[in-house]
Amino acid sequence: MPCFKQPNHLQSLLVLQWPLTYLALFWIVQPLFICLLFTSLWPLPALYFVWYCLDWKTPERGGRRSAWVRNWCVWTHMRDYFPITILKTKDLSPEHNYLMGVHPHGILTFGAFCNFCTEATGFSKIFPGITPHLATLSWFFKIPLIRDYIMAKGVCSVSEPTIDYLLSHGPGNLVGIVVGGVAEALQSVPNTTTLLLRKHKGFVRIALQHGAHLVPTFTFGENEVYDQVLFHKDSWKYKFQSYFRRTFGFYFCIFYGRGFSRDSNGLLPYPLPIITVVGEPLPLPKIENPSQEMVDKYHTLYMDALCKLFDQHKTQHGCSETQKLIFL
Repeated sequence: MPCFKQPNHLQSLLVLQWPLTYLALFWIVQPLFICLLFTSLWPLPALYFVWYCLDWKTPERGGRRSAWVRNWCVWTHMRDYFPITILKTKDLSPEHNYLMGVHPHGILTFGAFCNFCTEATGFSKIFPGITPHLATLSWFFKIPLIRDYIMAKGVCSVSEPTIDYLLSHGPGNLVGIVVGGVAEALQSVPNTTTLLLRKHKGFVRIALQHGAHLVPTFTFGENEVYDQVLFHKDSWKYKFQSYFRRTFGFYFCIFYGRGFSRDSNGLLPYPLPIITVVGEPLPLPKIENPSQEMVDKYHTLYMDALCKLFDQHKTQHGCSETQKLIFL
């Protein structure tokens, strides 16, 4: 069990607001909306579903962010629980668009969420003129209410049309992609720095097509806030995880952290520091149809930049001098 500070119970409850809100909207509010169709209040869900159909394309056109939602005080409680911070190494000019690689995925990606989907760590003040968008699974935007909630925080779909739209407009747009995807969640265990990146090159291709600058980031501490139960690849439990991934688009991970008392286990993450280091942008030429050789070239340059960023900051944030990034 790692050593950690004792946060107050208010912070402990509020830090779960993000994932629990998704569950509440899906399992409680959505069935309630359907039930309302058969009551005298049927105009409310009916009007919403009309709006839902008319607003269908909005997630592919940059979404609909809300400064009010991004500044909710609940996000500052989440920030202080760990705490979560963002470290800028270079300025990002608002005259360009950016495609940002987010590493690692972690279990619930607390660092990227707090830093890029809220103003709790002061993103707009640290990077003035830059509008951040964090890309996530496309099917979230097909779920009524959830889509509106996550769009308000600046979350966008990871689909190609959405990223094309954002990088074609601006300047000053920054699209963050968790390059390892949900598969990297299975690599998210404490004291590991394994990234699924070597074969993931699509983000480089789309950056070249738009001439967007690539920005490497690494979040120290993201893998430390939960323990995960790992299964052997030949076990039925691992096969079930793979089946679940193929069916629903994400892995069913078994993880645990701390409970409300110091020595208990539960679903609360360990209150350990999470630091997102934003690296120097890598300029890319604009090539409408980049060759595979060109994609490979800039993909290699990106991996080199990410390794350099990690090596420069690892000893300051809990990693040993000998620890290296491992690319799968």
